[in-house]
Amino acid sequence: MRFDPSQTYVHLTASGAAERLPGGERFWSQPQAELDRVAHGWLITEFEFSSDWPNWEMHPEAEEFVCLLSGAAVLPVDGKANAELIALVAEQFGCSRSCVSVISGATARLKLARISGTSTVHANGAA
Repeated sequence: MRFDPSQTYVHLTASGAAERLPGGERFWSQPQAELDRVAHGWLITEFEFSSDWPNWEMHPEAEEFVCLLSGAAVLPVDGKANAELIALVAEQFGCSRSCVSVISGATARLKLARISGTSTVHANGAA
């Protein structure tokens, strides 16, 4: 049985059952009581983005799994975004991590990194 996970969500209940739900806007426009019902368990969804996310949601009482099929991402998880950015930039530019530093935005969403001996590089790839 095939289905499109961007149009059909799956709710894994606390008992282990899998329940198909309408996806996309059909899911999010349901009555609050139905959204509250599926808040217990796991909700499996799929979203496609062709540009940067305009914001990042954090769910302090839930877990989240992100599967990136192409491109690159730096996710701010438990304050580790700077280390992830440094590793990503070092790998992308073929240099050691010690050559990369975050020179602006260490606690912000927008960051500016410097690679020793080269020009400044923005986290979005712009020079």
